[in-house]
Amino acid sequence: MAHKWGQQGFTLIEILVVVVIIGILGAVIVPNLLSRPDQARITAAETDLRVLASALDMYRLDNFRYPSTDQGLEALVSRPSGFPEPRNWNPDGYIKKLPQDPWNSPYVYERNDSDFILFSLGADGLEGGEGVNADIRFSDI
Repeated sequence: MAHKWGQQGFTLIEILVVVVIIGILGAVIVPNLLSRPDQARITAAETDLRVLASALDMYRLDNFRYPSTDQGLEALVSRPSGFPEPRNWNPDGYIKKLPQDPWNSPYVYERNDSDFILFSLGADGLEGGEGVNADIRFSDI
C-alpha cells in the first residue's frame, strides 16, 4: 500500500546519529588496527629468538658448549675461531644467515656460565623501555 507522500527518506537526525555511531566505531577500531604492525613485529622477533635458541642448542649438542660472547651468533653461520674451539662444528652451519630483528638491528647474544642470554632491543634499539620499545628476551617467551 503506497503512502500519499510518495517515497520516504531518512531524516537529518537519523543520518547524524548514524554518522556519530560510525565516528565512535572508527575512534575505537582504527587505533587497534594501527597497533597491529607493532604486535606483528614483536611476534616476528619472538619467532626469530626461538629459531636462534634452537640453533644454539644444536651447536651445543655438537660442540658441548655454546659459542662464547666474542664468537657470537655468527658461529651459527660460519665456523668460529678462538676459544672455545668448536671441534664438531657442522660444515653446513646451523642457520643459513643471521636474521636482523624486525627493527633492522642485530639480535644481542651473550654467553654466561652455562647458558646464554638472547634478546632484541625492541623498536628504540636501546636497553629497557616499555611497550614496543621494550626488550624482547628469549627467557621471557
